[in-house]
Amino acid sequence: MTTRPPTDLPRGLARRLAVPAMMALSLSLGAQPAAAQSPESDLAPDHLGALPDSSTFAMPDLGDKLLDSSQLVDEHKRYALKWGLAILPADYTSFTQDPTSVHQVGLQDDKHEVRSARLTARGYVDLGRQWDYVFSYEYKGFDQTSTANWAASDVYVGTDTNTFLGKVTIGKQKEPYVYEMVGDSPNLAQNERLLNPFFKSRSIGVRFANTYGDKLGTWSAGWYNDWFASGKSFVTNGQDVAARITVLPVFTNQGADYLHFGASLRYLGASDGIIRLRGKPASNVASNFVDTGNIAANHAWNTGLEALWNAGPYSLLAEYAGSRVHSYAGSNPSFYGYYATASWVVTGEHRNYDRNVGYARRVLPTRSIGAWEVLLRYGVVDLTDGAVQGGKMKGWWTGINWWATRRWKASVGYGTIDLDKGGQVGNTQTVLTRIQWIF
Repeated sequence: MTTRPPTDLPRGLARRLAVPAMMALSLSLGAQPAAAQSPESDLAPDHLGALPDSSTFAMPDLGDKLLDSSQLVDEHKRYALKWGLAILPADYTSFTQDPTSVHQVGLQDDKHEVRSARLTARGYVDLGRQWDYVFSYEYKGFDQTSTANWAASDVYVGTDTNTFLGKVTIGKQKEPYVYEMVGDSPNLAQNERLLNPFFKSRSIGVRFANTYGDKLGTWSAGWYNDWFASGKSFVTNGQDVAARITVLPVFTNQGADYLHFGASLRYLGASDGIIRLRGKPASNVASNFVDTGNIAANHAWNTGLEALWNAGPYSLLAEYAGSRVHSYAGSNPSFYGYYATASWVVTGEHRNYDRNVGYARRVLPTRSIGAWEVLLRYGVVDLTDGAVQGGKMKGWWTGINWWATRRWKASVGYGTIDLDKGGQVGNTQTVLTRIQWIF
């Protein structure tokens, strides 16, 4: 495989993308303030009915009034400062492997870890128009891209343009691609994401996002390049362009029943002329089970499809992600992954859908015993095509979530994963337990 100098986005295309972005930003500076979209980890604005105070649950928790009093909001709406905290202090994963699995990926050690600890400051400042800001600093977060233990995960500002372009956000933020990534991971039924090979958690760039059709759909699009954070040049670092659109054809029963569809597209520019996809078996402490290795390439086109059906306490989430790499060798390998997750909230609550951002948030218990959820999941990630033998893994996962209060969650999950790699099939079984608290 011959390596050539990276060319990334053609200069003409880069200019065409930059001009409308700058025009939209100019429009935003002259517009009037409007309602911002819901930040991650907030309650969905369409949640059903009044919620009991967190201090009334069987699981001890801080009261809502005490937590709300820690927020600083100016009565004249000139500024606001709101704190957020997410702590996942107790993850423990155990592994059982057959000899073939040990040969393929090495011995996986049973391990305890602090999965994530994130402190967030967010709010707004009125400077003649309202500018929102978000800053989060995280220890080994779900969405952290740095190899350091502590790193800033979100650092961005945004304002509403009051045009069809909606809200513009500038800084380090998520790319609008893959449902698993767009939302806050602790809101999901499953503990860990599976489609990690196909997305990048955070990037520095500019994104526009809006709703349409009286909030019966959303769209978002952005351009990203981390060159000054990575230490590489603007050209060799690789440009990303991502877009996502959703539609909500059904939203009834006060938000308890809904049907969601989404599609996304991502242009992934090669960094230093290399593209590499790799992923774990829904376990943060596991090794990478599938890995393409370095592919000498110019770019890749990633596509995504997503569907979410919810009927009261029952839900089904399915998603597909694919990647076609434009390699210098001319083979242009294609890779894909998909999963389906079925869940049932036994106690009758449902996962609330947020129409501002196009995804469902966490289960909110309505009784002192909390909300109990059972789930079943099947997924596949295939990174083998032609000369690229990255492996194919497929697995089943099942688990129980106890949403003990609006903020406490405890869970236990079991997975069995088959890895087809090197002409052999190995099996790994995992048991993952977790406790999390989110405000």
